Amino acid sequence: MQDNTRFEGRVAIVTGAGSRDPGAGATTVGNGRAIATLLARRGARVMLLDIEREWLRGTEAMIREEGGTCAAAVCDVAKDADCAAAVAAAVRAFGRVDILVNNVGISGPPGDATTVDPEAWDHGMQVNVKSVMLMARHAVPEMRRQGAGAIVNLASIAGLMGGHPGLLYATTKGAIVQMTRAMAAHHGGDLIRVNAVAPGYVYTPMVASRGMSEELRQQRATAGLLKVEGTAWDVAEAVCFLASPAARWITGVTLPVDAGRSAGNVGATPQPLGLAR
Repeated sequence: MQDNTRFEGRVAIVTGAGSRDPGAGATTVGNGRAIATLLARRGARVMLLDIEREWLRGTEAMIREEGGTCAAAVCDVAKDADCAAAVAAAVRAFGRVDILVNNVGISGPPGDATTVDPEAWDHGMQVNVKSVMLMARHAVPEMRRQGAGAIVNLASIAGLMGGHPGLLYATTKGAIVQMTRAMAAHHGGDLIRVNAVAPGYVYTPMVASRGMSEELRQQRATAGLLKVEGTAWDVAEAVCFLASPAARWITGVTLPVDAGRSAGNVGATPQPLGLAR
């Protein structure tokens, strides 16, 4: 019986596939690194993208140590020319594009509408929202050539719920939820599926590098209905499922990966670091 969770013969592009900071140690990885590694582990050839070449080296090493196949390129996903070049590089390296994972995301400037910095707001909108459009702009034509494809966007439960202290972050993640629905409608006729994953309180190097105390880490771990701390590998499993042939009849969906946090009020107070990936 064919394993529909495998990706042999398929090529995936993952944005934000590197890691800025080793954070809490080698056992803790960010979402992009976990997603790229799991795709490669299951047979995909993966094009790794990030804004700094050095950030990608650890991801490359992890994939190649496991016998996987990958290539890496520097890409500022807020720039159309960079996105076009990155997709072209994937085609040169591997001959096709089947999967796009729009993982890049920044917390952006803090504050509500009265205090947020307008210039930082514009930058955050470009990185978190415009990048999704730009990468799809160049990846979708390649998927059409293959007769099908899968796009998975990284949203957040901050885009599904109120209470996040940063207006920019919550707004951009909510935009990704709606963009996912719109893109699914636009490209369904090409058999290109578009879905999103909305992580919750996941413990990653980005979170650890901001000075996460054990008390706050425990609070985050118990904020969901399951009372279990999430990791990037939990997010990666959801992304890989939605990208896989096993999800061939699923499109336009945003899947929360949050231990049930968004299913109901469990009494946890939102924290500034709580939803940052």
